[in-house]
Amino acid sequence: MPSPSTTADRIAPKAAPAVHAGHFNVYEIEPFDREPKGPLPYDKRDFYKVTVLEGASRMLYADREVQVDKQALVFSNPLEPYCWEHFKSVHKGHYAIFNDAFFPEYGSLARYPVFQPYQDHVFGLDDEQLAHVKDLFRRMHAEMRSDYAFKYDLLRSLCQELMHFGMKLRPLVHEKSAPNANTRLAHLFIELLGRQFPINELHPRMELRTASDFADALSVHTNHLNRALKEVMGHTTTGLIADRVLHESKMLLGRTTWPVAQIADALGFTEPAHFSNFFRKHTAQSPMQFRAV
Repeated sequence: MPSPSTTADRIAPKAAPAVHAGHFNVYEIEPFDREPKGPLPYDKRDFYKVTVLEGASRMLYADREVQVDKQALVFSNPLEPYCWEHFKSVHKGHYAIFNDAFFPEYGSLARYPVFQPYQDHVFGLDDEQLAHVKDLFRRMHAEMRSDYAFKYDLLRSLCQELMHFGMKLRPLVHEKSAPNANTRLAHLFIELLGRQFPINELHPRMELRTASDFADALSVHTNHLNRALKEVMGHTTTGLIADRVLHESKMLLGRTTWPVAQIADALGFTEPAHFSNFFRKHTAQSPMQFRAV
């Protein structure tokens, strides 16, 4: 007679972990606690993205803009540049990023209208719809923290539910925009800056760090880029880069266990001491003091 354990294994075989293909992650957008300094970029790089935003804002595209009066569900694709301009000092929300390889059985994500360039991407939400979308994101966050063997299958289902929910909504109306040359250049800079973040295991270091790096990538002189950003956004190239680097450094110090030297290198500082001086200048704290709070 076979042993009890052999019988149990034959009757109820152990489930194999779900295959985790492609890339998926979900993030919370922390409230901004000061007056906005201009359009704030989102990470696009090679990913599709679904975002829920709370707060009055405007989505700026190359040839149009969409006003959000209260809250919205936004779909983004890697092929269409955009940036987000917010009007109040406090905003919050969530976003999920993923690539085609995360949905191998569904074909290209580009076949969905919400991910096709120059289609409707921004959908207003009433309070009931917002509560439903936030619950889906809450479940995503919970699954990402879990050790459930099939969690990525469940995350695919939750992500698809978000996509189908959005496609049933009424899109917000587009307004045509006619940006001048400096405005277009500022938007391209914001897009390029956004592509440097977030810093994580798949993107462990900033590729562009200085004003000249960005000017070279945009095929303009550094002085030309600086004048355009001063006119459109009221800040210098170096100042905008520093503001975004400071935000990312706070995220890395607060949400990772990376050594300060590793964070400094990831953010393009040649020496950890340079990073510490930069951080102290802008926060009146050392990186370790900030992390300890």
